[in-house]
Amino acid sequence: MEKKEPVRNAILMAAGMGTRLRPLTENTPKPLLRVGTRSLIETVLDGLVSAGVEKLYVVTGYLGEQFQILRKRYEGLTLIDNPDYARVNNISSVYYAREILRSGDCYICEADLYLKRPEILSKKPDCSCYFGTLRGGYTDDWVFDVGKDGYITRVGKGGSDQYNMIGLSYFTKADAMVLSDCIERMYEEAGYEELFWDEVVDRNLESLKLTIFPVEEGSIAEIDTCEEYEALIQKELS
Repeated sequence: MEKKEPVRNAILMAAGMGTRLRPLTENTPKPLLRVGTRSLIETVLDGLVSAGVEKLYVVTGYLGEQFQILRKRYEGLTLIDNPDYARVNNISSVYYAREILRSGDCYICEADLYLKRPEILSKKPDCSCYFGTLRGGYTDDWVFDVGKDGYITRVGKGGSDQYNMIGLSYFTKADAMVLSDCIERMYEEAGYEELFWDEVVDRNLESLKLTIFPVEEGSIAEIDTCEEYEALIQKELS
């Protein structure tokens, strides 16, 4: 069996202000909050490095200078400044990394995740996909509708007994280039300031063929509140 080449690029979105975790994020960007000896973003970076990803790009904004420390710890890591982070939704982070999307296949990752099981990144996906966890019951969070052919037909909020978004996605070189063009076009249209980058994907699913990469529940933690953060610390350090 032919061995797959590792993913070329990874873009980590770390520009947000983390307002739901205040006061913890008043002086520290959310991705740099620590759990034990590592920050949240380091758990993702370590997983990507272990998977052989060649180039790491971190898009910064809020308190961006604090991310300089990562350049000392990860050889070849590049920081990309997002000057629009305070007035534009996270479409802006992908917009300022759009040239990276044009250079090869790519992971797009939230930077404020706690990656409990880095091995979920060890197998390179066969095609463009969102990583997702299947959960029962209704959620008003981001979910995926999937057609009979296995391709995603909707990326949006609200659904029952579906795969939930967990903040990781992968795009082949061809799809990454399409996404880059779509993001660039949307950045010129009225109302782009309110868009999540995933909404751009949703509007272009005919051009972007994506599947679900199933991930076992508990492999990754998304931290949205101070209570969730404190609970994670207690669980991981106990």
